[in-house]
Amino acid sequence: MNLKVKKTQRLNGIATIPASKSHTIRAVVIASLAGGTSKIVNPLDSLDTMAAVNACRDLGANIHTEKNCWTVIGFNKHPKNPQKILDLQNSGTSFNLICGISCLGNFEVALDGDESLRSRPVEPLLAALRNLGAYAISINNNGKPPVKVKGPLSGGKTTVAGINSQFVSSLLISAPLAPNDTEITVTNLCEQPYVRMTLMWLDEQKILYNKTEDLTHFYIFGNQNYHPFEKEIPGDWSSATFPLVAGAIMDSEILIKGLDLNDVQGDKKVLEYLRNAGTSITITEKGILIKTADLKGIEIDLNSTPDALPAFAVLGCVAEGTTKLYNVPQARIKETDRIRVMAQELSKMGANIQEIEDGLIIRKSILKGASVNGHKDHRVVMALTLAGLIAEGETVVSDAECVAITFPEFFSMMKNLGANIELEGA
Repeated sequence: MNLKVKKTQRLNGIATIPASKSHTIRAVVIASLAGGTSKIVNPLDSLDTMAAVNACRDLGANIHTEKNCWTVIGFNKHPKNPQKILDLQNSGTSFNLICGISCLGNFEVALDGDESLRSRPVEPLLAALRNLGAYAISINNNGKPPVKVKGPLSGGKTTVAGINSQFVSSLLISAPLAPNDTEITVTNLCEQPYVRMTLMWLDEQKILYNKTEDLTHFYIFGNQNYHPFEKEIPGDWSSATFPLVAGAIMDSEILIKGLDLNDVQGDKKVLEYLRNAGTSITITEKGILIKTADLKGIEIDLNSTPDALPAFAVLGCVAEGTTKLYNVPQARIKETDRIRVMAQELSKMGANIQEIEDGLIIRKSILKGASVNGHKDHRVVMALTLAGLIAEGETVVSDAECVAITFPEFFSMMKNLGANIELEGA
């Protein structure tokens, strides 16, 4: 589906942010591993989170997805044989976390996904699981999905590459249920806040472990259990990046609601990035108020916030001088190679943008409408939508339906703020 975007003069109003994808998926997985009934309040209902729900159902969890509250009756750390391929669609988080918990059973489980998921490396996780007693292989022998795994996970010592933090989180969630203790050494850890998010969930579950401060070494005690819980899911800072950046790059006054400034999500650092670039941000009791201001180019280390790269690539086109986004090589192994793709698509619109090994260099540019490819990547589609709002003429963005992966209401929210956008055929 294509999205038509025309230059928009002003945005104004309230933007309510959906619940966190990362928290929702962790909640579904841990509730499924627990014994008893858990309640997940205000979860994100999206394609990614439903991929996790359906896979956990196939592994034996009884999950009811009522609006605003999901009820999960867990399988008490003993998954059942799904006797079918687990289809994780486009959700890398779901794939990696469920790959780990699938190794808790003494039976073979196959996991697969869509074309994008099949392009993402998972061999570091498979190798780590093998070291802990599991059978774990890439079916096509290319280190990528589809994969087959078989437990039981026994524990022991392993090393895992942290280029994708989900590999680390997968081991941290599964290892406490192994019969023996587990030692994990992490190399080249990226996206550290996502590992801290997983540790927050373990802490709330009173899981026993030791760690080094830099999160490069963990000792996890075995033969533990997860317990049922009731928890409300906070708003998603990664999703909030897009209306926040929209407010910064356009004539605007937007009140952002639904976010928790005290949550562990790393992407709350986008407020710091925006302030450093000159954006006017006011924290109020009602939410975060963002207003137009003169933007200046800055250098941003995005290692802990890789999802911010697409939106800030667009901001760089508006900011005076030069914007450098760096130290984010893992952006190349997301739904797409986001570094290459954002350089490619914004160039079509006239952006002065340069791809570097670990990021992008962008200079202030006058964008012009063009037909651009969303590459079936939700964050690329949302970023190109923002670019279209400031470009002369009309921009057509392909693969618009992909926003449903994490932010199903994105287009309606932007339209309510005054964005001149229209889905073809809608």
